[in-house]
Amino acid sequence: MSEFDYVIVGAGSAGSVLAARLTEDRSSSVLVLEAGGDDRDARIEWPIGYGLTFRDPRFNWMYEGEPDAALNGRRMYVPRGKVVGGSGAINAMVYVRGQAADFDDWAAAGNPGWSWRDVLPYFMKSEDHAGGATAQHGVGGPIHVADTRRDVHPLCADFIAACAALGIPATSDFNAGTLEGAGLWPVTIKDGRRVSSASALLRPARRRPNLELRLEAHATRVLIEGGGATGVEYLRDGRACVARARREVILAAGAINSPQLLQLSGVGDPELLRTLGIPVVRALPAVGRGLQDHLAVSYFYRSRVPTLNNVLAPWWGKAWAGLRYLLTRRGPLSMSVNQAGAFVRGRPGLARPNLHLYFNPISYATTSAGTQPRLPSPDPFPAFLMSFNTCRPTSRGWVAVRSRDPRDPPRIVTNYLATDADVADVYDGARLLRRLAAATPLAGRVEREYLPGEGVRSDAEVLADFRERAASVYHASCTCAMGPDPERAVVDGTLRVHGVGRLRVVDASVFPYVTSGNTNAPTIMVAERGADLIRAG
Repeated sequence: MSEFDYVIVGAGSAGSVLAARLTEDRSSSVLVLEAGGDDRDARIEWPIGYGLTFRDPRFNWMYEGEPDAALNGRRMYVPRGKVVGGSGAINAMVYVRGQAADFDDWAAAGNPGWSWRDVLPYFMKSEDHAGGATAQHGVGGPIHVADTRRDVHPLCADFIAACAALGIPATSDFNAGTLEGAGLWPVTIKDGRRVSSASALLRPARRRPNLELRLEAHATRVLIEGGGATGVEYLRDGRACVARARREVILAAGAINSPQLLQLSGVGDPELLRTLGIPVVRALPAVGRGLQDHLAVSYFYRSRVPTLNNVLAPWWGKAWAGLRYLLTRRGPLSMSVNQAGAFVRGRPGLARPNLHLYFNPISYATTSAGTQPRLPSPDPFPAFLMSFNTCRPTSRGWVAVRSRDPRDPPRIVTNYLATDADVADVYDGARLLRRLAAATPLAGRVEREYLPGEGVRSDAEVLADFRERAASVYHASCTCAMGPDPERAVVDGTLRVHGVGRLRVVDASVFPYVTSGNTNAPTIMVAERGADLIRAG
């Protein structure tokens, strides 16, 4: 047994921030329990290397959802980081905060202190923005947000120009609160290396004597005594261990594992817990409920001009790109394949963008293993892809433990396309991608659409294709949602678990609604604000 002021479960995007910030107070001791191993691996540091960690159990929980009727019974792949840095160590590094209205909606749901005006300082606190300090951006923070203009593929400019031809304005800043427009994605890469909250915050903090990080320590239960959390049970080297917390236990295990751990600890839907023989410590029916995610589909186009396929498909191109990366930390291997995109309104009358578009100057349709590939070799001909997903889906899934065994993966019910609104966005997105492919100057680059192809035209055909090919973009969230009502939410506005003392959840599971874009930046923000809330007591 060991005792600390704070015990944090998870060294991912949120847990790394919490550990670093809480140990700035040298009088506070912090233990971080991480089920995975260390992140000091070239496949993590190398930006394009996330294709190699995508299905590697050393770095990834590699979960799968239950068969989803809306996807023709397919199981959706749900990768989650099982390594220091969590999912921020294996993601595509795109840094998008979300729309200001996303956070105003959080506050309007009964969570004071979480409006855009409230959270902007926390985004800025962690940021080292390549464009310099502004009213919306910070410099000198630990998370470097890069400007990719000098290295993106020339086709990105054609995509942005095609958007302009359709009345979608160009934007140089997706992170000023409005989002709307087309541009290049900001990414968390510096000098050709991935920047995660683990590399930027936790790694320097590990030198502090008041921080201990225990790797391959699989949390199995939160100990709750007298109505409050007192510690965490975990497995390490085949042994059951206990870590005690004098002040608080903080779950930062992510949108799948945080609700799983609460349920294993007797906090959750009493009917589920009793069915599995788990003693009910605190009835909270919302634990695991409200799962939200972004579901996307890609349209593939053969190109009349060279794309990254020309560089990365042949063996000699891979060798050249690898040598260039080793010598200069530049080139396609120093970047994400997600290079450009847009946030747009898919139809008139909408108050805010409803579609998130992606443009990748590469394709891999013919080398993918179904719809759940690792990142495979590019197609052996010049091509690119465009994708779309709904910004704020209204469908809701859930996460639930299958048994009392903490090593048993939880059930993940994705429940995609459960609402008419989400289906309507599928039609909007497909029409828009095809309008872009036909707009100048992109039309001059397109030889033909080869997937789904000309045989898919009617709304019925478009929806059927979406059901067959759509895949998650891995933004699982909202399973321990923040809100004032214990019947409908899991944590309050200070991230305390309703009805359980000295226990908080601080990760993407506390989002009341998924943000409109990528989720890593808002997860880091939640942890920055969470650290201040914890220090305030």
